[in-house]
Amino acid sequence: MRIISKEALAKRYERIYKQLKALLTQTEDKVARMATVAALLHHKMPQFSWTGFYLLKEGDLIVGPYQGPLACQVLEKERGVCWAALNSHKTIIVPDVNKFPGHIACDPSSKSEIAVPIFKEKDRFQAVLDVDSHHLGTFSEIDKFWLEKVVELL
Repeated sequence: MRIISKEALAKRYERIYKQLKALLTQTEDKVARMATVAALLHHKMPQFSWTGFYLLKEGDLIVGPYQGPLACQVLEKERGVCWAALNSHKTIIVPDVNKFPGHIACDPSSKSEIAVPIFKEKDRFQAVLDVDSHHLGTFSEIDKFWLEKVVELL
């Protein structure tokens, strides 16, 4: 993985954010908007190996629009990074998924992960933006800041 500076990373996110802000005006359909976010992020961020959404449906986290290798269709309840983000109501950054208790290995080559919860209204959960990388320690506070801004567009 080519390492880029914090400044270059922030500028890349800023360009992606502006592009998404314009693109997401074309429809109010949530699935279409999530598909656009997943595709753009995945193809503009080479360090992302899996980029997508898990949707809360009838108490289960079900895979939604994504880019990358085959995903787990349903995440085991109360396990893994996505459930941790949901339950804590905050973004979770995991530098080494093998050290995260209860990590769900949908892709065994995944090494680090970030999960950003998405809420419709106060405390009413809708989905999780989940991003994996094949490299350890990929995600930082810069990723957290910009991915949280991106999900606000949804």
